[in-house]
Amino acid sequence: MTTFFLGYVGIKVPVTSTDLSSPKPPKKKKTLFCSSLSLNSMEEEAEIDRLPTDLLAHILVMITSFTDLAQASGVCRNWKQGVKQALARRQTLSFAGCKMDDDSTARLVRHAYSLKELDISRNRWGCQITDNGLYQISLAKCVSNLTSISLWGITGITDKGVVQLITRANSLQHLNVGGTFITDESLSAIANSCPRLKSIVLWSCRHVTETGLFVLVSKCRKLESINVWGIRVPLECFIGLLTIRPALQIKPQGLPLNVGAVTVLPVV
Repeated sequence: MTTFFLGYVGIKVPVTSTDLSSPKPPKKKKTLFCSSLSLNSMEEEAEIDRLPTDLLAHILVMITSFTDLAQASGVCRNWKQGVKQALARRQTLSFAGCKMDDDSTARLVRHAYSLKELDISRNRWGCQITDNGLYQISLAKCVSNLTSISLWGITGITDKGVVQLITRANSLQHLNVGGTFITDESLSAIANSCPRLKSIVLWSCRHVTETGLFVLVSKCRKLESINVWGIRVPLECFIGLLTIRPALQIKPQGLPLNVGAVTVLPVV
């Protein structure tokens, strides 16, 4: 046994040789263990960074959440490039239910070079898209290849934005503009710009008239289906449309249409 003095006070504390030879070895081991974890973490990050961008993009293209894609693009430079390639391979984009604005929506569409179907319908939360957003989207390279567009329920758009977008969507086959405030001006643009149009939804487009419908049906020779629920036009209009195109399906079938002030059965 030896004697050890604490500070300037001569207090003799008995200390065994075993105590003096134990300078906290557990902490050293813990420090070494943490260093080992840090090195392993660095090695794992390096492995992720070496993942081929093409393979990464193939995985990321399966992610449907734009929030998740945004987070993935912030992992590293390689992942950011992978997200861009994943968007470039996308053939469908749906913003339905997402709270999107003009700039963010247009930015994503611009990177989706292979896009065929675009859905920016508004529901409970809705896309807050305006004419400015449609104008920005119309400048994207993919617009001329779009076969399907849904603008259902977007009340912030007018003929100005719809015409700007539609005149560039020459491959369009399916269009949903139900619940919007478009007029015959938009129908005229559709008739002149979309010769391949097969179906159109004009659900509750109350500012559309029989004149616009006749122009649309006359020029879109491949038109097979039209949804006119809630449109206020005379009954003779539907008969006239069927005269022009007898095989045309006027929807909804089996539901009453509100024609002027009179409720009648749909012409099918």
